[in-house]
Amino acid sequence: MGIERELKLALAPSQHDDVARFFDEHTGPGRPIQLTNVYFDTSACALAKAKSALRLRRTPEQWLQTYKTLGKSVAGLSNRQEWELPVERDALQIDALLDACDDESARETLERAAPELIALFKTDFRRIVWDLEREGSQIEVALDLGDITADVDGETRRAKISELELELKSGEESALSLLAAELRGAFPELTPEDLSKAQRGYLLRKQPDEKHRDEKHEKHPDA
Repeated sequence: MGIERELKLALAPSQHDDVARFFDEHTGPGRPIQLTNVYFDTSACALAKAKSALRLRRTPEQWLQTYKTLGKSVAGLSNRQEWELPVERDALQIDALLDACDDESARETLERAAPELIALFKTDFRRIVWDLEREGSQIEVALDLGDITADVDGETRRAKISELELELKSGEESALSLLAAELRGAFPELTPEDLSKAQRGYLLRKQPDEKHRDEKHEKHPDA
């Protein structure tokens, strides 16, 4: 198991080129990656109700399956349990995840849901990645632009992905807040985002108009 420590900031799509240029100039050219993700749950959203999430991701190199449980998210900063394993093709291998999961409650939740899992929604986005150091800590910066899509009753619903993720790879968690403060000094329009991609996907299935999304809805982790 790993603990994911991440700070997320929302930005307007029109800001992406400026933010990318900022990191290219200060850190060096970023690495562009195209990512496609499918999120799974039961029709009754058993995983979401247990504050967990399950994702199958296609990267340029391989397929990955990831199971996460919700920690807490405050001012965009979140801490989550995470189990991630490579898979040979575009299909979940639940037995392998169950073997890897060392949290009894999380494992039982996944085991109960496994027979009824279905694909609920997708995210497709272009990510640019930079690796940098702040205060002796290693941070991965990911700039994401794309869409969440969910097919509900024959209708395809869409929501925009436009965000900056700062993930702590090693060192002190305070380094994330320091970097976020620096970025918000350069780009005042950046705002903390406590809603994960997974949470937004569940909300999209309930209501297509993001303008009316209920941020008090039960939270789900970003898987």
